[in-house]
Amino acid sequence: MKKALHLVLFLLIITSGGYAQITSPVIRANFGVDADLRSNFFNGLVQSGNDDWFTLPGSVGTGKFVIDTTGAAAITARYPGDIPFRRTTFGKGMSYPPFSVVNNRLLLDAAFVRDFHGDDSTVFASGASKNGDNPADWSCPVSQGIPDKNDILDIMVHVRRAGPNLTDSLWMMGGMSLDNTTGDRYFDFEMYQTDITYDRPALKFTGYGPDAGHTSWQFDAAGNIIKAGDIIFSAEYQSSSLTFIEARIWIDKASTSITPQAFDWSGQFDGAFSGATYGYASIQPKAGGTYYTGLQCANNTWGGPFSIILQNDAIATDYSAKQYVEFSVNLTKLGLDPVTSLEGDPCGAPFRRLLVKTRASASFTAQLKDFVAPFALFAVPKADVQTTTPYLCAQGSVAEIHVANPVSTSVYQWTTTNGNIISSATGPSIIVDTPGTYIVTQYLLSGCSVYASDTIQVLPMPGCVILPVDFIDFRGAYRNGVAQLNWKVMNNESIQYFEIQRSVDGINFMAVDRVDKQPPEEGAVDYSFRENIGTLPGSRIYYRLLIVNADHTIKYSHIISLLLNAANDKVIIFPNPAKDVIQVQVSATINTKMRIDLLDASGKRVVTYSTSVQKGNNVVVLDDLAGKPRGVYLAIIYVGDELYQQKILLMK
Repeated sequence: MKKALHLVLFLLIITSGGYAQITSPVIRANFGVDADLRSNFFNGLVQSGNDDWFTLPGSVGTGKFVIDTTGAAAITARYPGDIPFRRTTFGKGMSYPPFSVVNNRLLLDAAFVRDFHGDDSTVFASGASKNGDNPADWSCPVSQGIPDKNDILDIMVHVRRAGPNLTDSLWMMGGMSLDNTTGDRYFDFEMYQTDITYDRPALKFTGYGPDAGHTSWQFDAAGNIIKAGDIIFSAEYQSSSLTFIEARIWIDKASTSITPQAFDWSGQFDGAFSGATYGYASIQPKAGGTYYTGLQCANNTWGGPFSIILQNDAIATDYSAKQYVEFSVNLTKLGLDPVTSLEGDPCGAPFRRLLVKTRASASFTAQLKDFVAPFALFAVPKADVQTTTPYLCAQGSVAEIHVANPVSTSVYQWTTTNGNIISSATGPSIIVDTPGTYIVTQYLLSGCSVYASDTIQVLPMPGCVILPVDFIDFRGAYRNGVAQLNWKVMNNESIQYFEIQRSVDGINFMAVDRVDKQPPEEGAVDYSFRENIGTLPGSRIYYRLLIVNADHTIKYSHIISLLLNAANDKVIIFPNPAKDVIQVQVSATINTKMRIDLLDASGKRVVTYSTSVQKGNNVVVLDDLAGKPRGVYLAIIYVGDELYQQKILLMK
């Protein structure tokens, strides 16, 4: 049984008997808060159903893990023989797209960050920096060792709601490990509304807020929050127990004369100096009762799939007792839930970036020691619109436009100023039949405010005549310097011949060859064309077909584009989203073997394909996806001894 200790990282001042803390294992919002990292495992026993940070290999159950473990095996395999690699940092995001509903809980985001080890390069210079300072004034050395009681090993953060709805309670789960397990230790978790970053070459922080380096909370006369600002949570650990914890928000000191509606002031205010206009003021919740939990790990607690690297470069698979701390806090009850405390976007995030630091002593203004550089949360990819058909006949032909980086949980709504959408206007892609300007608007979830938008133009193709409906399936691929075109006609009797036209810019085309009518005389016929274009300059080549009918009328196909040089992208999957066919373009440095595995959301392999690839750019087509369920899949591509992966979306 784990010994429960008073170690909570993210909470309020614990001075009132009305605010009880829980220091024994609990499950909050279906997440195990038991100072253990394993899903389907709770309070020292196997228990199917609860989520957690990771899943121990071989375990079974319905509980999910929230941290992306891609590459863990490669990282740990490199540790034994590469000490410099052990000392470097890396970060991992959530194993699901942000704002996913998993196990009936809305998962907003998650992150795991490993700090630098040994001779650290993300530390504060001795005696030069403190809480309340403008981050512009913080001083950081090129490199400096720090006491083991201040040396951060790993950080974990996860934000979820207690149910699937935006109105369910908002919970934050966290984990943190230090090198030392004894002595007095002091921590700060500081949350910013801006995209603050640490510029390592310049040894400076950038992107901080406008109010003395922070973003201040603002209230109306009635105490309603009209603008959220920065937050800091400070904790004191003297020997083996928690002695003090405090939550503060950044404000203009004059705001302390206002009584907030969401929380209460608790009496402390500290800025960069005595009499400072801006600083951190302490807060406490309006109502009593349990709203947070926290405890430390027992000895030999599994350290996760990335192992543990200690200050002395030693590799460990398990934590020592008290080395890892886990906590949870109900941000809704605390008054920091954007849905209940702020008017505006129901998908608003409580913060944008998190900075974790250690302090030299119990004083809030003590000198700062180690830090984990600010990392982003809730950074959902903003819609990027693309099309493989940038030019279109004025009438009769069609083009597909899609979001190149779709998030399965986002809602995409399309509009046009002068074109025409013939498919549904909602979803990651549309079909249009008219040149014009097309706009996609992205919402993180249904009912949210606008998150992002992007615009694309489909231009008219001068002088073209619409294709007959009997022309279908014009596709292309590029392999080993050779372009391969394929198309099909349903009534071959109407065809005289095809002229193959090529362009380097998608606008100015030239004839490169002719394909005559092939038998049989009537019915459906497949056609193909190959051309060696390995010596052509540029990164893309465009093709179209000029179709000469039996009655001597001339018609054009739509335009397709082939990527020739994938030097910066070894593996490219297109189109994405897709319906029933995807192409996987691989840039290989040698002749080798290649395998493609397609995994569904549960991790089950639904497609596998193996082939040989040659040195250069190769294209493999998977054309048997029509019968697969629609949704998000993970494509894992093995090229020799290298592994790549990318999420793809199969749409209706």
